[in-house]
Amino acid sequence: MSSFVLQRLLQSVVVVFVLSVVLFVGVWLIGNPADILISSEASEADRLAAITALGLDKPLWQQYLIFLGNAVQGDWGTSFVYKEPVTSILLQRLPASLELGLVAFIIAIAVSVPAGLYSGLRPESPLGRGVIAFSLIGVSIPTFWQGMLLIVAFGIALPILPVGDRGQVATHFGITTSLWTLDGWSHVVMPAFSLALLKMSLLMRVTRAATMEISRLDFVKFAYAKGVRTRKVVVRHILRNALVPLITVTGIELANLLAYGVITETVFSWPGLGKLLINSIKVLDRPLIVAQLTYTALLFIAINFIVDILHMAIDPRVKSVLRRAA
Repeated sequence: MSSFVLQRLLQSVVVVFVLSVVLFVGVWLIGNPADILISSEASEADRLAAITALGLDKPLWQQYLIFLGNAVQGDWGTSFVYKEPVTSILLQRLPASLELGLVAFIIAIAVSVPAGLYSGLRPESPLGRGVIAFSLIGVSIPTFWQGMLLIVAFGIALPILPVGDRGQVATHFGITTSLWTLDGWSHVVMPAFSLALLKMSLLMRVTRAATMEISRLDFVKFAYAKGVRTRKVVVRHILRNALVPLITVTGIELANLLAYGVITETVFSWPGLGKLLINSIKVLDRPLIVAQLTYTALLFIAINFIVDILHMAIDPRVKSVLRRAA
């Protein structure tokens, strides 16, 4: 176990380093921020002074080494546009993205797992067929179109939910979030459901497929033949084994919800990291772009590591493989 953890940590360090190089070079290739940030009416002397102040006068390799040295110390640089530390800007926007992503994740899990399990156990029933039809519709409609339909339906035609912003924010137990208030919940419902719909549909299909496959295995048939109660067979044998592929997909989708809510945040004017990333790309704010993309990479690495640990806890076969490898 300890050797596995150490190995994964070393792999993560290498992956983050390689990604940071790729991201830094990729953002550099997009264009020169000076062309956007510096007025075309500025004199050549002012232009050169601004380029030097931004650190853009140095060679690319030297800019990267400066960035890497500061990042290791927790300093992601200063935003070219906001003139504030990047870390401070990200921390201001992070709570909004976490709220939206976590509420969407809860909605997706609460609906998809029971629906997918039922559909897998009774695939020919009307409700089982309805679940698969719903999942097909969910993966077919683009996210931005889902958002627009929800806004038109519940924000304009039936104006029962507000559109845009986080709503009222409150602080309790040292945590500042809009989820402490009813106004905040009314603002998060629509974007969270829009963000959850695609993930919900994917998780339904994964749960359904895993349930149907495991239900055909001999140990499940043997449990039924022994007279074990259906509920016990479903919970202890079918659902537990279905969690193995489900956890893998769920981990990836959770990272996607937290990191890639760009479209939903833009459609609903949600003040999170996704909208900030789009605005940063428009003005080529390199420190902000690189920091956000690196944060995304770290998020995926951390969630994949947690998924591996959960696999070891749920599936004994994974532990045995690790012991043999050690």
